[in-house]
Amino acid sequence: MKSSPTARARRLSRWVAAGLTLALVASACTSDDDGGGGAARRERGGESSEPARPRIDTDEETVEATFDVGPGVEIATVTGAEAGHDLTLVNEEGEKLLTLVTDDEGQAHFAYVPDEYLTFQTGEGGTLPTAAGSQLRPGRYTIRDESAEPVAVTEEFEVAARDDVPDEEAYDQEIGDGFGYITMRDGVELSVNVRLPGPVEDGPYPTVVEYSGYGVSNPDAAEPGSLVAGLLGYATVGVNMRGTGCSGGVFDVFNPAQQADGYDMIEAIARQPWVLHNKVGMVGLSYSGIAQLYVAATAPPSLAAITPLSVIEDPWQMAWPGGIYNNGFTEQWLAERNRQSGGEGSDWVAGLIDEGDETCEQNQAIRTQNPDFGEFTRALEDRPPDIDSRDLSLLVGDIEVPVYLTGAWQDEQTGPRFGTMLDEFTSTDQERFILFNGRHPDGYSPLVLTRWYEFLELYVHRQVPRLADGIRSAAPAVFESNFGVPGLGFEPDRFSEFADDDLDGVLEEYEAEPKVRVLFENGAGGDAPGSPQARFEATFDEWPPPDAEPVTWYLDDDGALVTDAPDGDAADTFANDPDAGQDTFFAEDDGTYPLLDPVWDLEWQQPDEGGGLSYLTEPFDEDTVLAGAGYADLWVAADSTDADVQVTVSVVRPDGIEDLVQSGQLRLSHRAIDGEIGDDLEVENRWDAESREPLEPGEWVQARIAIPSFAQAFRAGSRLRVIISSPGHDRGTWRFATVGEAGEERRIGRGGERASSIVLSMVDGVEVPPGDAPCPSLRGQACRTYTELPNRSAA
Repeated sequence: MKSSPTARARRLSRWVAAGLTLALVASACTSDDDGGGGAARRERGGESSEPARPRIDTDEETVEATFDVGPGVEIATVTGAEAGHDLTLVNEEGEKLLTLVTDDEGQAHFAYVPDEYLTFQTGEGGTLPTAAGSQLRPGRYTIRDESAEPVAVTEEFEVAARDDVPDEEAYDQEIGDGFGYITMRDGVELSVNVRLPGPVEDGPYPTVVEYSGYGVSNPDAAEPGSLVAGLLGYATVGVNMRGTGCSGGVFDVFNPAQQADGYDMIEAIARQPWVLHNKVGMVGLSYSGIAQLYVAATAPPSLAAITPLSVIEDPWQMAWPGGIYNNGFTEQWLAERNRQSGGEGSDWVAGLIDEGDETCEQNQAIRTQNPDFGEFTRALEDRPPDIDSRDLSLLVGDIEVPVYLTGAWQDEQTGPRFGTMLDEFTSTDQERFILFNGRHPDGYSPLVLTRWYEFLELYVHRQVPRLADGIRSAAPAVFESNFGVPGLGFEPDRFSEFADDDLDGVLEEYEAEPKVRVLFENGAGGDAPGSPQARFEATFDEWPPPDAEPVTWYLDDDGALVTDAPDGDAADTFANDPDAGQDTFFAEDDGTYPLLDPVWDLEWQQPDEGGGLSYLTEPFDEDTVLAGAGYADLWVAADSTDADVQVTVSVVRPDGIEDLVQSGQLRLSHRAIDGEIGDDLEVENRWDAESREPLEPGEWVQARIAIPSFAQAFRAGSRLRVIISSPGHDRGTWRFATVGEAGEERRIGRGGERASSIVLSMVDGVEVPPGDAPCPSLRGQACRTYTELPNRSAA
């Protein structure tokens, strides 16, 4: 029998209370494991005098190789070779691209090709000793065992591109209820766990997939997206990315092979007889939210819709925000990926192996080939061109299915840059963006979750959304157990006046609504401070708001922000403070934090006097809403060849409380931008090595520092504050590896030919309720008592 709504409600109480908190907490990675280092060397005997691309000797005697090569999407994996042998990748022109020394199991994995030929020892957890190179390009290759006598050479094989889709017969696979495996186009098997809401014979069921490198296929615990969807009547399928969990293959963060796997697993799952309409949706927050965007960009024909929550835009800028290395959350997250993707890196994987899962055990052997992602990412000081294949702002334009995306401007883990790609979804007609101040897990808060369910019902289940009474009555207790405040619940059904068989009528009304919903002052909309409830909201047709008007404030004398540029040349100065980059706004700054507590214990510091500059507008005459991206247009001089600068936007209220709004950072050598800044006020920096421009000590340069999107009400009597300083203080889990020595001067011009300013977007027509929020209460936004920061004039 199918489970009843009441039974599903009881399961909601049991499972969500026990599982949702643990799964959400698991998404906040706090590990600071260190990865190992691989050994790199030239040809034996010391430095090679050979050219950068040596060629094979076509007259050399060779034999046919007996080891196995598994070519895939921009990768090629060798198994069954002799341990410690030199395997050389050769292109069609006979050029030697790279030699890998096999590990103790006779394995090697080709994924990156350095600009200059070298030899590298695999199996020690390191990475190639150069960031200069590219992914393995699609094309035809051979591999030569140059340690064999005579040299053993494989037959020519083809490395595929992401969009080289196999014949449909490849997806005719049987996937049953429970734990199992799906085979990808290159033969790699991914571990999968299917949970049906009832017996197979009572299907088909609306079905959603959750795909990531976490424990999504763990048969003993579901991730939050799958957990909630299952309790709402959906069949759920958790699929572990290659190189994670019990899946085979080598792990590589968001690489084209992972993206192609997403296409393959969607097509294989959708063909199962228990899948309603033979179309599936996708669910998940953070890792499994980001993965949805990559998968949807490959355009699987059997994908119905996606619901990505709390996502990033560009992995490089996540690791290098503003060109400054994030040695906080990003470094910790990568360290945890190294650990968990290692052989038996998770307890549940070890448990399955102990129970006799031979496939899972065999799939762990290749994990010795996993690179050290922390070491690799730390080396990418300049953005490599190949990162474009993982840049979601360039990929989401290929997404054709309906999209429901949510994000928090102050997300303490994945950050605010998701806002820059919201206008890039150009191939789908149906987008829903729910945007708010808040935290990383707030995609599962009630207001957002209600519309999430509504969206899945319309585009995956294809029925008029009706939330079951049993689920609705059980929800407050479950939400309270997770978010720590009473009184939370789902929104009322919005289409109750429509008949059950009038899906077309509901879709017509739904699709006529504005696609952007902005929730303001999340955390202050309920009786308890920090409750995930908004005080008011606004809707827009696009993001950034199409009717927003840019407003410019200029830096002036005595710490003023004024609307007219001052006439005379002047400057203020502050001292570089690298230590500030390691300071977050948490009182207990130990790398962990209470993810789900309603309010956080905050110790949001401003720079010491002389360590930053502060500028304030006059009090606003009327309620004002700033919404969209912005930038600081600064004239800067430093007594060093490079410098990092942060610009922080806050609101100073009439009651003397200051609320953090948003901040942006820039390494000034990365100040080159791509074209002019448009009406959206988004700054497009050129992060590549060729565009880097070192500073001339003492010389003035113009730098535009991006302020990521936000939406904030400034009530009458409030003032806009801008602080310019070294990076730090303003994030919950991000830390910045700031360049320069302590005390180095950074001068900021104001007025005359060097009139520095900040440009933000103002929107009209948003009704702001009276009264400011308690401090603390606004989710994701630190607060403090306003303290003056006197500026120091440059001599």
